[in-house]
Amino acid sequence: MDRLFYTDLARKSLDGQELDNTACARILSDVSLEILPLLDAAYQVRKAYFGREVRVHILNNAQNGHCPEDCHYCAQAKSSKADIEEYGMKSDEEMLQEARTAYTKGASCYCMVFAGRQASQSRIDRLKRVLAQIKSEFPDKEICVSTGFVSNEGAVELKQAGLDRLNHNLNTSEAHYPQICTTHTYADRLNTLLAAKSAGLKVCSGMIVGMGEEHADIIDVAKRLRALKAESIPVNLLVPIEGNVLSPQESNLTPDFILRILCLFRFLNPTSEIRVAAGRELHLRSMEVMALYPANSLFLQGYLNAKGSSNARTLRMIKDAGFTIKSELDLDELLKEQSPQQDQVSDGSKALLKTLKELRPAIK
Repeated sequence: MDRLFYTDLARKSLDGQELDNTACARILSDVSLEILPLLDAAYQVRKAYFGREVRVHILNNAQNGHCPEDCHYCAQAKSSKADIEEYGMKSDEEMLQEARTAYTKGASCYCMVFAGRQASQSRIDRLKRVLAQIKSEFPDKEICVSTGFVSNEGAVELKQAGLDRLNHNLNTSEAHYPQICTTHTYADRLNTLLAAKSAGLKVCSGMIVGMGEEHADIIDVAKRLRALKAESIPVNLLVPIEGNVLSPQESNLTPDFILRILCLFRFLNPTSEIRVAAGRELHLRSMEVMALYPANSLFLQGYLNAKGSSNARTLRMIKDAGFTIKSELDLDELLKEQSPQQDQVSDGSKALLKTLKELRPAIK
């Protein structure tokens, strides 16, 4: 393959040009494209905007289960039979304590995720109170909230209360959306993102790959997020949780294909924070560290319901590859504080779920 193609990808991305669908399809499917030159081209774009810095996020599953939606990939959905630890909304103090812990572990963004269809006024009022408490202690730290559909008025209230980012994933393309959820539409999700943008909030929105989508669906989501100017884009890999409608199943998510997807998202969204999110340990396996060349962000401490690698392993991976983290805390010092833990994120074909203690670490 002519090396000019790889350098042209990086040049166009850095110049702000949108790749045409033919080039995008080649990135995903052309076996003559070698993965290392492709990663290097994506890294040139990543390095231009983010250097060798990795942004660490920690999730707080602020409410688990009791969701009326039937999103086929989700362990909290009404259609899932997954054996999760259900509980109602955590107390203000519990959420505040988890924020303190997240920031002291090197997180640059603390993410609170709530189950349910939409943010009611009572939930928004509650969030405003919690946001004020966190911001009073950590005025320079970012907070992201995922709380279902949000109206224009609700988004404005959250922005005024100090929220930095609103998360609402598109998850897949508009054409494929009816195959993964029937209780709401793609348009419902898009409208929440537009409300967030209108209110001046940063947008965190991404997709889940491995749900039976075509390459065209992946390209569509990457380009839609470009049009939205999404500041943060998590690329999730379907986690095989037993009891979910979509899982476990045969997957085409090879490490090579996942890295191609991350490169595509980087070329199309050069200034966005690209996060290699849920499922990175399971699906990338020995190639996991290579994701840091197109992506500049990841989660620490696992995901909503599924276990992830230990903090020690993840931070060591970042350090060993010559990267650093976006934090006033020193990476070497953080590593010294980590106790060795056994890494076990799956049992055969299915992901291991978090225990109640892992979901609610602030409770003694």
